[in-house]
Amino acid sequence: MSFYPENYDASEPIQTIPKPYTISYPAIVAVADQDGRTVECIEFFDCIGGAMWAHTHYQKSPLVTSARIVGSTNRFILNVGDADLNLEGSRFPAGITGAGVSDETITIRYQGLGGGGVGASVCRASAQGVLSAEYDESGGGRTAGSCLTLPRRERVLIGVDDTDTQEEGATWTLVHNIATAVADAGSVYLSHTIVQLFPVAFRTKNCVAVVAEFASADPQKLIASFSRLLLRYTLSQNTGMASYVGFCPDELFSFGWNVKRGEVDPNEVFSLSVPGLRIHADGRGITGAVAAIPFYTKYNDALTLCDGTQADHNPC
Repeated sequence: MSFYPENYDASEPIQTIPKPYTISYPAIVAVADQDGRTVECIEFFDCIGGAMWAHTHYQKSPLVTSARIVGSTNRFILNVGDADLNLEGSRFPAGITGAGVSDETITIRYQGLGGGGVGASVCRASAQGVLSAEYDESGGGRTAGSCLTLPRRERVLIGVDDTDTQEEGATWTLVHNIATAVADAGSVYLSHTIVQLFPVAFRTKNCVAVVAEFASADPQKLIASFSRLLLRYTLSQNTGMASYVGFCPDELFSFGWNVKRGEVDPNEVFSLSVPGLRIHADGRGITGAVAAIPFYTKYNDALTLCDGTQADHNPC
């Protein structure tokens, strides 16, 4: 059997692949809730096939309570603890077998069969963001796994609204560029969500706010850096900026939907009592800035327009 096409020049140098059976994940990060009982493991990927395969099977793990794909990341919400996987080829060939939280680190343990064991061991152990890793030899039909130690991070959500004027600017581009500029090894930029608000009369044009999500080991440094750049580059005197540090901002959903459904007095923001929420720029845009926060990565709801023209099935 020959792999070569006709007229192949056998003297042509053959390209080499240093590690033909390893794909390193670009990065893995994790955030924990305040009590250290719940973790979100966020895996960046560049091999779409491997990521879809992992998403399908890893969500069967007993510790996984939620699994979703956001952009180029797999996100798994995990209960802290250990679990036996009872792996079975084709049906349940790989998964997450443990998660632990300390004051400074988060550990994630994986296990898989065959090719799933390659992904569960060396592929993840070599990812950026891993402090240290123990992993088994893998390949062929072997069972293999790894234990990754990651920095313990907190979720940071920064909401922004009203940075442009009728003449120039766009909030969504400014927020993305600032988020990219302030991201570093300690604060990983995870997502950018445009949130459609109710089209009030004083809007610039489209009436949207933006929320940027980070996994940060130093939230206050990150927020201060973001705030300084926003102050430098905003074009508006009405800019609003708010931050939320915590695992889940669901307490803000009621306020967020109210701002999507109609005009809301900006003073209502200052009556909110939500742990982890802080106001950094209190211009008129603060209403949209806070309203955007709970819609991070919830793109369908975030982009829903609530102006009274929708069909009955619309969540508005």
